[in-house]
Amino acid sequence: MQRRTIRVGSRESKLAVIQSEIIMEQIAQAHPEIELELITIKTTGDKILDRPLDKIGGKGLFVKELDLALMEGRIDLSIHSLKDMPMEQPEGLPILAYSKREDPRDVLVLPEGVQEMDPVKPIGSSSPRRRMQLAALFPGKEVRSIRGNIQTRLSKLEKEYGALVLAWAGLYRLGLENRASRIFSTEEMIPAAGQGILAVQGREGEDYSYLKSVDDAAARQAALAERAFVRALGGGCSEPVTAHAQQKGSVFRLTGMDGEGHKMTIEGEWEDPEGLGFRLAERIRRKP
Repeated sequence: MQRRTIRVGSRESKLAVIQSEIIMEQIAQAHPEIELELITIKTTGDKILDRPLDKIGGKGLFVKELDLALMEGRIDLSIHSLKDMPMEQPEGLPILAYSKREDPRDVLVLPEGVQEMDPVKPIGSSSPRRRMQLAALFPGKEVRSIRGNIQTRLSKLEKEYGALVLAWAGLYRLGLENRASRIFSTEEMIPAAGQGILAVQGREGEDYSYLKSVDDAAARQAALAERAFVRALGGGCSEPVTAHAQQKGSVFRLTGMDGEGHKMTIEGEWEDPEGLGFRLAERIRRKP
């Protein structure tokens, strides 16, 4: 009997490949009868590194080449960091599975061997979400844009920046978690919507039953709540809008931040994550 081959699309970066291999290993363990082939694709977002994302088209630049490959049938599914995906999905290309969430927190990274942040050099971050919250954590400290994969950013850290802010999950998956000098609590620094979750995207109407081994119910519900909040407030890569959900039994606690940096928290039932996100967005709109 001929084995079924599934072609998995990924960005070319080392982290993207590692993340794709995590999902591929989960599929392989549950379905040894499936042959998996990794296909890497360089995205526009990886090519243009000298301008802020919001100036060149936003997060969609990290996925559009993979979306096209899916639509044209050159790959069967694609794997992304959920935080890098636009809030609206292209018609016919749904998110099919959400991986178990890795630690979603952000971390401060100092140059190697350094214990204190340089008082003169800026903090490196291109994220409006991080910049907004860093202004409250380090009043008066300059935050300067930085682009590129994690290794590229770390190489720039030594000479140009006093510190970087990165996602702990990315450092961990690269085996670089020892570079974290400070882990921000989710109250200090609300993570990006979906941070720490890997999303598996495919074509509508096809058989993806083999992805049941990948999909994590808690991560799915959290992702839906967080992304609904951001979508309701029109958030994207140019706005600091974000939300973070935490499960406590059958109750979700959702904290959101609007474009002006106002934060608010509500609790709601597990069964309606998107409704919870929309309700929080409505409440934060009506703030005094």
